[in-house]
Amino acid sequence: MRLLRSSLLFLIGLTGIASSDAESVAVAVAANFYAPMDALVQDFEIRTDHDVMLISGSTGSLYAQIVNGAPYDVFIAADARRPALLATSGLGVVQSQITVALGQLVLWTADRDLIDGRDLSLLQDDRIRFLAIANPDLAPYGEAARQALVAMNLWERWASRLVYGENVAQAYAMVATGNAEFGLIARSQVSGRDGRSDYLLVPQVLYEPIHQDAILLERGAGNAAAIALLEFLSTSEARAIIRGFGYRLAD
Repeated sequence: MRLLRSSLLFLIGLTGIASSDAESVAVAVAANFYAPMDALVQDFEIRTDHDVMLISGSTGSLYAQIVNGAPYDVFIAADARRPALLATSGLGVVQSQITVALGQLVLWTADRDLIDGRDLSLLQDDRIRFLAIANPDLAPYGEAARQALVAMNLWERWASRLVYGENVAQAYAMVATGNAEFGLIARSQVSGRDGRSDYLLVPQVLYEPIHQDAILLERGAGNAAAIALLEFLSTSEARAIIRGFGYRLAD
């Protein structure tokens, strides 16, 4: 995990200031990271007396909600840029930003017969009707999908056949319900399946790294649950859970 020593020491310092009583924490989490975060919260709540409420959406939508006063204590995004913007604007606690994980983009289909034994060259097949991606303007996974298609010289070829979800969870749902044959989504959404024949990893060189960055928001600066949760995300137990959902870990 890219956890700057100063960030860790900063959070430890806040622990001494915050109340030691059990508290509740509201966490705004990017849609792609909801499933691992739900598993992490279950472990965290067993270890502590704190309660965690998760609110999921696209990174862009959650960021806009925070800017407009939404009552969240922690923000876990699918990029590093928006948490950094919150820190510089005074809405996030400076020095508290950490990289929890690095996301991976995959090409997925609900019909594994369409992908079994194939590679990404199948995206050159004009017989495919629709490809689902998250909105590039709102969701970092959508931007990563756009970057990958551009890098493969396929963006214009797919322009009229792309279907957009507000977030990567909606893009997944479009494929799962048959409204699109394929989707460029998060590996975490298809991890744990029996084998890998229903998805293909998109090479990292085709898109910029997807940082799952977390930041303590000003509203949560004195919240013991919020601070403890961010500290928990750096533990070996948490990292094992995150890895199990198909994420890479930052050094």
